[in-house]
Amino acid sequence: MMHKAAPGPRDEPTLSESDGIRYLHFDSVWVQGAMRVKKPDELVLAYTQQMMAWLLFLEPSRKDTLGFLGLGAGSLLRFAHKHMQARLCTAEWNPAVTAICRAYFRLPESKRSTIDHQDAALWVRQPDQVGRFRALMVDLYDADALGPVRDSLEFYQDCFHALDDVGVMAVNLFGNHSSFAPNIERLREVFQGRVLELPEIDEGNRIVLGLKGPLLDVSVAQFLDRAHQVEQVYGLPAVQWARSLLSQLTQDARVRV
Repeated sequence: MMHKAAPGPRDEPTLSESDGIRYLHFDSVWVQGAMRVKKPDELVLAYTQQMMAWLLFLEPSRKDTLGFLGLGAGSLLRFAHKHMQARLCTAEWNPAVTAICRAYFRLPESKRSTIDHQDAALWVRQPDQVGRFRALMVDLYDADALGPVRDSLEFYQDCFHALDDVGVMAVNLFGNHSSFAPNIERLREVFQGRVLELPEIDEGNRIVLGLKGPLLDVSVAQFLDRAHQVEQVYGLPAVQWARSLLSQLTQDARVRV
């Protein structure tokens, strides 16, 4: 297991702002997160919206715990805090990211939300994380953004074990990068082939879902009904996601994943 060194100059977060949207960067042009200043709970970037596609398969309750590996600009955390009553647990390696989110990105301060400053790979493998999370959202990139900084087979196995008996992991990958194919191979091994890929967006991000639990066996109509419900409740383009995922599922009268 690789241990991450202390934050260096390239890990210092910086800000930019354009057309009412505030962006988080490290020492590069790559955007690490964004917030619409007048609507801070909105998911501005398309890939962050897709990170919530696990809602097609699960509806979180007050008793559930959601995990965020990588804080970024806090977009997913803000969205989940507004729309869900679940407990929210975040692993963020760099305390400076948390500090800038608290100062400029309206990070939720709530008894339901905790942030641990620890390497996500070490955090997720702790014994008390086993079976804890209904959903895990994994978005781990550095200033170079050349591929996830944590993507080993062991890491994904630990994520799988950290999910509840029924759970979903969403991970942000780059479809046009050499890291994509090895990541898909590892995810398919860990999730026994139960892996779904959302369409690549313009920025190159590719969100992949890994499903854990009993086989889902519903009709296409029921799956699309769930998508409509997610769209109405959460304001996300869930029907579009569902239609794109159907092409990867068994094409009879049933959806099986």
